[in-house]
Amino acid sequence: MKDLAGKTAFVTGAASGIGLGVATRLAQAGVKVMLCDIEGAALEKAVAGLKQTNADIDGVRADVSIKAELQAAAEATLARYGEVHIVHNNAGVTGGGGYGAWTDAGWDWTIGGNLMSVIWGVEIFGPLIERHGQGGQIVNTASIAGLISGSGNAYNVTKYGVMALSEGLRVELAPRGIGVSVLCPGFIRTQIIDSVRNLPGRFAGAVPATPTAGATPEWLTSIRDRINGGIDPLYVGDLVREGIEEDWAYIFTDNEFEPLIDARFAGIKAGFDKIRGREPKR
Repeated sequence: MKDLAGKTAFVTGAASGIGLGVATRLAQAGVKVMLCDIEGAALEKAVAGLKQTNADIDGVRADVSIKAELQAAAEATLARYGEVHIVHNNAGVTGGGGYGAWTDAGWDWTIGGNLMSVIWGVEIFGPLIERHGQGGQIVNTASIAGLISGSGNAYNVTKYGVMALSEGLRVELAPRGIGVSVLCPGFIRTQIIDSVRNLPGRFAGAVPATPTAGATPEWLTSIRDRINGGIDPLYVGDLVREGIEEDWAYIFTDNEFEPLIDARFAGIKAGFDKIRGREPKR
C-alpha cells in the first residue's frame, strides 16, 4: 500500500504504547484511524490528543477478548468511515505464570487477549477489506517471544500462535489483495507489564502472586526496567507504517535477540542432522 493517505485503519490496544505509536504515525500519513482499547479513560485522552493535530481519528472502547465487542467495534468503524483498509491487531496482555504457576483463568485470559483477539480480528475485518476491492494490510502484533520459547509460559505460547497464524495467512490472503505482516517487538516503552490493571472480572485468579514461577523480585524489577528504558513506541509506529507501505512479512524493532533466534534455528537444524541419511520405515 504505497499511498496511505485517505485510507482507513483500525488499531487495537491503541490508547497507549505500540498501538498509540502506530495510530499516531498512520494519522500523520493521512490515514483515518479508529483507535480501540479496553481502557476507556486512556482512550479518551489519546483520541483528544490526536484530534489536536487535526488528525481524522475516532475511538471505540472494546474488550477484544470478547468477540461480540470486537464485532461491535468493527460496526462502529464502518459507521464512522464506511470502509477499512488496514487492521492492526495489537492489543495484548502479559498473561499468567510459567510452569508451576499455571491457572485455567491465566490461560483463558492470555489466550483470549493475545491470540483469539487476533484470530477474531482477521475473521471480522478480513472480509471488510476484501469487499471494497482496493486491497489492504493486516498487521498482527506477536513479540520476539514468538520466536524464542523462553520459560514456556502462556505469553510465549500465544505469541508463537500469532506467528503461525500470520505466516499462514500471508500466503492465503495474498491472492485476495491483502498483505499480512507480523510485528515482533523487543523491549518497547509500554505498560504491558501492568496489563493486570485491565484484568476483566471473569478472569479472576488469572495472575498468581508470582507472575512467573520461580521469579524473584530482582528479576521482575529488571524486566520492568528494560521496558521502562525501552524503544520509543513512535519509532515502532514508523516501522509499522513502512512495513505496511512495503508489505514486510516480518517487522522487527531491533537486533538484540537475533543471536537467540539463530541459536534456535541451529538447534532445529541439528535435529534434522541427527536423522540425515536414515531411511524411514514405511
